[in-house]
This record gives sequence, structure tokens and C-alpha cells, in this order.
Amino acid sequence: MKVVIFCHSILSCWNHGNAHFLRGIARELIRRGHEVEVQEPRDGWSRINALRDSGAASLVEAGTLVRGLGVTSYASETPDLDRALDGADLVLVHEWTAPSLVAAVGRRRQRGGRFNLFFHDTHHRAVTAPSEMDALDLDGYDGILAFGEVLRQVYQRRGWGGRAFTWHEAADTALFRPLPPADKDVDLLWIGNWGDEERSRELDEFLIEPITRLRLRARIHGVRYPAEIRVRLASLGIEFGGWLPNHHAPAAYARARFTVHVPRRPYVEQLPGIPTIRVFEALACGMPLVCSPWSDVEGLFPKDAYRTARDGREMEIALSALLRDPDLAAETAALGRAAILARHTCAHRVDELLAIIEKVDTAPRRRGVMLDRQQMDMA
Repeated sequence: MKVVIFCHSILSCWNHGNAHFLRGIARELIRRGHEVEVQEPRDGWSRINALRDSGAASLVEAGTLVRGLGVTSYASETPDLDRALDGADLVLVHEWTAPSLVAAVGRRRQRGGRFNLFFHDTHHRAVTAPSEMDALDLDGYDGILAFGEVLRQVYQRRGWGGRAFTWHEAADTALFRPLPPADKDVDLLWIGNWGDEERSRELDEFLIEPITRLRLRARIHGVRYPAEIRVRLASLGIEFGGWLPNHHAPAAYARARFTVHVPRRPYVEQLPGIPTIRVFEALACGMPLVCSPWSDVEGLFPKDAYRTARDGREMEIALSALLRDPDLAAETAALGRAAILARHTCAHRVDELLAIIEKVDTAPRRRGVMLDRQQMDMA
């Protein structure tokens, strides 16, 4: 099967966490013998900022992460669709793709394109900026892949019915795994972006203040931190490491004792049940994790896979317990990693994707398109 992915970027993860998951999905599809090609804009904001931040090195490194992946960076708003879609059996269009291109690919499908076409939504804009999503022309699409049940229900209410599917993100466990023990040069490692005031007060309550009161050795990585916040971190003795390309995160986690998850407000108030990719990745790396309030309404994780804190004081108590009790930290880490390996790897998500394709296979059949389950199992 030939799979074509249109996305904002798979090479750059600068303020673009969706690249993490797409890399893992591409890796797993290729491992099973499928062909994967990615189309991304050469002038995308993530790619441009990655080049400004660290030059071309990070993009060159990212280009070697998934062996056998084909990546085309196009210069115009719409790539050469004749070439991009030639021989495609499955096409995924990610929601940060330019609206004109979203529509153009849909029209190709409507005009008899011999591929299944899915729109992949991994953001909260469907509820926080519905006018932006309403402007997208999805008429030619066969289905929706929504990264949470509550988001799937949004599309269901918009008329997609049984053609909207829940498809959570997951950990690329070929990359995100516990690394050999390293010197723990920090207690708490936080990897996350500031961005858009969506969790500013939460970061203060659940991250900065507990670090300060417990006098933890802490390092923060991320982008879009205002100058005044960087100055404040420095004044508090908190190391700010700037952007960390995602493929370096496992090594960074290996040097820390624990981490925290502070979800953005829309995922707490309007789209409950959707964890960010960082939760899957931190647990996959065997990191003891403490979360500020979010509701796991889908039951994605078993009890004790991570610890929770309802307010800043409880965050202090939880972090202090992990610091004082290595056995508790080790047990929490083991339960978290086991939860990932049981249900939340990119291999699990590819299984789900292939099942969805079979359910909504409306494209004309061609020789070789149907999947041989026995061959898949042996791959």
C-alpha cells in the first residue's frame, strides 16, 4: 500500500508536536512493508523557525530518523498533485495543511481519485476557533481521524456520523524508550512550549512555584517563552534550555528524576480526555510523571500509571514524595511504561488505522490494495 501524508512538517518539530506522532506512524507503516511519502511546505512556520533557531542540522538529523521515508518539500502553496497522488492507496491530510490544499486534495478524490482520503485533526480549533474549521472544504473526504473521542463527537454532530473515528496519538517506542542510566543532573525536566497564554497561570502554579518552593534542580525546554518569563526563570535558578529537537528528548529524560504534565486549558475545559503527545513519550521513556488536573474520561491509562495533583500544594507533595522515595518513583515509572506498551504505541495506532480503512473503504479496488492480514502479522 502506498500512503501519502500531507502535513505542515514531518522534518521540523519546532512548536509542532504532531511531527512526533507522524514520524512514528510512518516508521511503523514502512516496517510492515508499506510505502510512505510525505508532502510538506518548504516555507512552513515550523521549518523556518527551526532553521532560525539551530540552523539546518536539526532538519538534517530529522530526515534520517525514519529509514525509507520519502519527503518532498514544495515551494508553492499547492504541490504537484499529479505526482504526489500517483499510485496512492491511502491519503492523510493533517489539519495544519493550507486550506487551499485541503480542498484541492478533496476535489481530486471527488473526481474519481483511487485512494481513501482522511482528514487528521489533532488540535482544539474545532471548539476554540470553529470558524477556521468550518472554512475547510472537506466534502471529498472519506472520513475524519480525530485525536480524542470528544473531538470525534464534534465531527459527528457536524454530520460525519459513522465516518468520524477516534485515533489518539501515541509513543514512537522505537525512539522513546528508557536509555541506560545516566547521571541525574536535574530533578525535574519539563519539555513544553509557553505559547498563546493557554496555560500561563497553570505553569506558574504547577511548575514554576513547586520547583521554587521545593528548591528542585530543574531544566525547562521549549519555545515561545516571553523575555520576561526567561528572566524570571533565571532569577529563580531554573535553567532554560530553549528548543530541544524531539529526537533528543529521550536522552534529556534519562538525566532527570521525574517530569510533569500541564495540559493547555482547552484540553481541560472543552476537550477532556485528550492527553498531549508528551504524556505518551514521557511514560514510554520510563519517567515518573505527575499531572495537573485533566480528566481521563476514556480510561486511556490505568490507575497509578502517573500521579495527579489537584493544585500547586498537591503538586509539591507528589514531587517531594518521588524525590524522597526512589522505590515509589521506580514503581510509578514501570506502571507508566507498561501502560504505553500495552495500548499506546504507534504499532497499536497503525493497527487501528488499518481497521478503519477496512471499515470505510470506498475507493475503487486495485490489485494489491487490499491488505493481507497474514502478511501484516508476519511483517
